[in-house]
Amino acid sequence: MNDHVRYEVRDHVAVVTLNRPEALNAFTDQMESGLIECLDVADADDTVRVVVLTGAGRAFCAGMDLTDGADTFRAWRTSPQAPPGTQFDVPGEALPMRRDGGGRVVLRIFSALKPVIAAINGPAVGVGITMTLPCDIRILADDARVGFPFARLGLVPESCSSWFLARAVGPERALEWLLTGRVFDAAEALAGGLVRSTHPAGEVLSVALGLATEIAERAAPVSAALTRQLVWQMLTAEHPATAHEAETHLLNVRGMSGDAAEGIAAFLAKRAPRFTDRVSRDLPALPSAPEPTGDRHVRS
Repeated sequence: MNDHVRYEVRDHVAVVTLNRPEALNAFTDQMESGLIECLDVADADDTVRVVVLTGAGRAFCAGMDLTDGADTFRAWRTSPQAPPGTQFDVPGEALPMRRDGGGRVVLRIFSALKPVIAAINGPAVGVGITMTLPCDIRILADDARVGFPFARLGLVPESCSSWFLARAVGPERALEWLLTGRVFDAAEALAGGLVRSTHPAGEVLSVALGLATEIAERAAPVSAALTRQLVWQMLTAEHPATAHEAETHLLNVRGMSGDAAEGIAAFLAKRAPRFTDRVSRDLPALPSAPEPTGDRHVRS
């Protein structure tokens, strides 16, 4: 980790906090690396069952750090702090190209083995909102402002938002927000289906932690990992038969597991289950998952 991201575990929930409150948690190279590292640590820790992503101070994330002004993208492309392997040369380009850092974070969230909940405690603009799109649940402060201002800045959507946003809210709503680039309020975000619910800013994290605790205490960790993989990956399946094949395989495998026996026994006895299978040891492959490619962190 580093100073721009804070990581702590509370009762099986990893809380990952964007930690630049003096700069409204504006996104930096260090934040990019820190977020990916936090997700790696959470995935490797069997005591962690859910991840909650939030921001320190009054903002969630104000977007990319623009302190370099008009020279921001030149500085970004040539940054000595760019994570290893993210810069590359292209014939005809005077400057090296660089992989979108928000996109790297989003792909890592997408492939996470633990459910991820975004507790958006304040303003979330640009990468500040696009980084939350692969989260399984988004909870928003009722006084927060949200925006996708890329076109107004002469830029284009980033952090894989051209893939995620239309799937979250539909193409018409996604294109309205992307093309106008306007910043809108929490009520519009809720009405548009971008977030699950809105709450006073001081309650957002506690609501997220409440949901996280319910998942951590009630869901079998291996089943939760497989469930989020199934839902996300089936968004691009060509036919429901793909889901049928994957679910059939996993029902046969997991149905014979100790977790399934315990879950059914606990249900019949009307008691809390005590699941013993671990993601690090007992996670079966998802038949339809793509093979790992480079540092995309896509898991089979």
